[in-house]
Amino acid sequence: MDLLYLLEASPPFLIGCCLLLGLVIGSFLNVVIYRLPLRLEQQWQRDCAKTLELSQPYNAPLVSLVAPGSRCPACSTPIKLQHNLPVLGWLWLRGRCAQCKAAISVQYPLVELATGLVSALLAWRFGASPELAAALPLTWALIALCGIDFKHQLLPDVITLPLLWAGLMLSLTGLFTDPRSSLIGAAAGYLSLWLVFHGFRLLTGKEGMGFGDFKLLAALGAWLGWQMLPQILLVASLVGTVVGVALILSRRLAQGIPIAFGPYLAIAGWIALFAGEEINRRYLLMSGLS
Repeated sequence: MDLLYLLEASPPFLIGCCLLLGLVIGSFLNVVIYRLPLRLEQQWQRDCAKTLELSQPYNAPLVSLVAPGSRCPACSTPIKLQHNLPVLGWLWLRGRCAQCKAAISVQYPLVELATGLVSALLAWRFGASPELAAALPLTWALIALCGIDFKHQLLPDVITLPLLWAGLMLSLTGLFTDPRSSLIGAAAGYLSLWLVFHGFRLLTGKEGMGFGDFKLLAALGAWLGWQMLPQILLVASLVGTVVGVALILSRRLAQGIPIAFGPYLAIAGWIALFAGEEINRRYLLMSGLS
């Protein structure tokens, strides 16, 4: 009871707690980003073997998201507890395995730090409230989707579909939007990118994006309402275009190589969650529509 009172009465304490919680969650998100695609690939292999009735079915155990503990990707040495501290552990080891000295990707501290910072920002924005309790898991799911899509160009249904249903159910409470706006947002989010996908395919004969993008935008529409969809699409498209052009000009990406769109949708969705109403209000004022 005293802790709950302190969280409500002391914004700095709440922000600090969310920062620390975000750092810890970020460490787990790194595991999800690394292991979930492996688990899905194993499941697909098992399903294919069963469907094709292969004489030697795929029976390898599925990768777990919780066990075993973190290990060095190069030598498989278990990482000690003191070396597994979010951000600090990577700095302590200077980005290298304590056993084999192989380089450890900077992705790990960056994901942990980003998760901690955005969690703290949400605490500052919403305070100790039901909105914060809902916004935190949404944000963590978006970070996991960003990491997986960047690395594998994959937005797993096991994350996007629960997000969609959670957004629809949450609208019944009216935290971020009402049920009508949520339902329209889910349908419009999916159909808008579905139409773009098929239009692009008819014009070029190529697929411009994956179905996971449709589901992610539908989920964001369910959480935030249809009113946020134009803003999300505009911000995601602008950021994606700028990053894509920058990568091509720096010769880090060849022309014609596909770029994952999911991370930009996720980033734009988080911006809309954090300040979408204020952005829309200022836009309407500037355009003289309000």
